[in-house]
Amino acid sequence: MIETLGLAAASLALAAWVYLIVFRGAFWRSDQFLPAAAAGSAHPWPDVTAVIPARNEADNIAEAVAAHLAQDYAGGYRIYLVNDQSSDATQALAVAAAAGDPALQIIEGSPLPENWTGKLWAVNQGLEAIEDQYRQAKYVLFTDADIRHSANTVTDLVAKAEAENLVLVSQMVMLRCQSIWEQLLIPAFVFYFQMLYPFRWVNDPRRKIAAGAGGCMLVRRDILDKAGGIEEIGNRIIDDCAVAQLLKPHGPVWLGLARESLSLRAYDRLSDIWSMVTRTAFVQLSHSVPALIGTIAAMIIIYLAPPASVLAGAVFGAPALLGLGAASWVLMAASYLPALALYRQPAWASVFMPVAALLYTLMTIDSARKYLTGKPPVWRNRQIAAPPAREPDR
Repeated sequence: MIETLGLAAASLALAAWVYLIVFRGAFWRSDQFLPAAAAGSAHPWPDVTAVIPARNEADNIAEAVAAHLAQDYAGGYRIYLVNDQSSDATQALAVAAAAGDPALQIIEGSPLPENWTGKLWAVNQGLEAIEDQYRQAKYVLFTDADIRHSANTVTDLVAKAEAENLVLVSQMVMLRCQSIWEQLLIPAFVFYFQMLYPFRWVNDPRRKIAAGAGGCMLVRRDILDKAGGIEEIGNRIIDDCAVAQLLKPHGPVWLGLARESLSLRAYDRLSDIWSMVTRTAFVQLSHSVPALIGTIAAMIIIYLAPPASVLAGAVFGAPALLGLGAASWVLMAASYLPALALYRQPAWASVFMPVAALLYTLMTIDSARKYLTGKPPVWRNRQIAAPPAREPDR
């Protein structure tokens, strides 16, 4: 009986990996990148503004601001930094980094009202400032205060948007991958995100699936206004995907990976990544217990059953179980190689994907526990309240 159940689980895992590799939009290739803009490709270059919500970002804000001011962009470019009630030296360090450059404008954020998340409330205040002071800007770049963009970022984003008449161009910037926990979990995080939102499908205007990466999102301002503005999604926790889902019905979007723009935020401890994931994991499941149970079951079958089958097959002398488990594990590891290569991690690290999956499963369970017990996570020194409405179906 036990062997029969084991064979069933191993068979399901193998079938799942065949489906994911062959039929899930080739997500595992990690091959969607912006081309470098050709000289004069968007002449005349339209005006662009960046909106940077910043709350207690003293560790990273100076480097982020300096990178914005160093953009090699031929059109007009201004930066609106919204100081979101910071209690540290965020504002002073940003001003010092600008060294009097008028391209940087500081907006002192107002207190957070009900039915808004902190980041989107800050973004909305930045958009209001643009409407008052820089209405000629065609695009707005939504970005974070812990991102160091490469000097060509704005040029490449705008060239892509102009060439293909896109309403959104977004890049998932390179996340920091230095500590042992980052090396174990960050490439897996990128892998899972691409599995959840296959970039080729997101970039296909015929498909409804939409997603964005909040660290780098170039948006057409007129289309955002047409879609109802940030007010339409003001209570969303997963704000980047909410923006993409708001905009895609109004035009094509593009989502890809970046090699040169970097996140400066460090996740040196497991608890740092744990906090990041628990903030959004249960939200991603629309606060649904059945979805949580289904997700746990899927994670066990897809990621944990293969190594368990190999171990059980070897211990109990069941060659069929061992073979099925090994085949699934090989497919899993092979599909993970491009993500590891992107983050310059060794190929042998692919065998540890089940360990990363186990940890992410536990994080998801903990996220649900916190929301269901009325103790939602704290992020940026703010208690996160579960929104009254479900997040959009994904």
